[in-house]
Amino acid sequence: MDAMQLTVLLSNTLVIAVPLILAGLGELVTERSGVLNLGVEGMMLIGAVCGYAVTVVSGNQWLGLLAAAAAGAIIAGVYALLVLVLLANQVAAGLALSMLGVGLSAYGGIDYTGATIAHTISPWPIPFLADLPLLGAALFRHTPLVYLSWIAVAAVWWFIYRSRSGLVLRAVGESPDSAHSLGYSVRGVRAAAVVFGGAMAGLAGGYYAVVYLRLWQEQMTAGLGWIALGLVVFAAWRPWRLLAGALLFGCLMALQFQLQSTSLLAIPSSLLACLPYLATVVVLVMISRDPQMLRRNAPASLGKTFFPGT
Repeated sequence: MDAMQLTVLLSNTLVIAVPLILAGLGELVTERSGVLNLGVEGMMLIGAVCGYAVTVVSGNQWLGLLAAAAAGAIIAGVYALLVLVLLANQVAAGLALSMLGVGLSAYGGIDYTGATIAHTISPWPIPFLADLPLLGAALFRHTPLVYLSWIAVAAVWWFIYRSRSGLVLRAVGESPDSAHSLGYSVRGVRAAAVVFGGAMAGLAGGYYAVVYLRLWQEQMTAGLGWIALGLVVFAAWRPWRLLAGALLFGCLMALQFQLQSTSLLAIPSSLLACLPYLATVVVLVMISRDPQMLRRNAPASLGKTFFPGT
């Protein structure tokens, strides 16, 4: 692989990692509050179809991305109502949300399959840095959403570890009974975290449809939501480790696309397409070999129902 191919690989890695970073950060904040939402895939698909539909109708990509985030937040609000107020099982409700997203997006996107977007969001080269040899083209000539994903990682890290609200979030995730006894609204904090996670998943789906692929097709996320869920565990619920994991999986996806476009290796494209998902399975198997590590890092109340007075 020469220098130019390496530059292209690195650039594609950053672009492909964006939806994993956004969806993963949203789920990380959700799980830090003690709520397990397995519906990331469904929220991404709903965000993707809503964002693409609004973009096609309005011709404004930014409005489409806003609609994608709003759609994800709304569907996450329904999930919050089910698990926080009606006390539904979080695993069952999350799986139902994922299946609902697949079906609802397929139905809602029928009229937009094959529809084209007239314009797209152009890259914003960073002055001076974009002119650096090799690294300039790889790191500093991207759309604003790539830079936003990096900023989001730093912002979530600061929020969780450096802000009072982040301390309350962690307290709710570790011991909701203690947080409630101190006067904090456990359900309010968890609802806000779930809605934020939905907005981030919707934005991730909108980015994938509107900016990256610039098309809509049924089940287009192809399991990215499940990879984002796995990344949260891989990252031990830490933002910077999640960024590293997202870049790793983004690199694997970019590499398989690059290998498919060359004739150097006689490997079936279907086998190359399995690389990211195979890596996900391998990583999760390796993590599961150390249950003590999971117990040390996972929020103590993750997946557990809380109701004031019980």
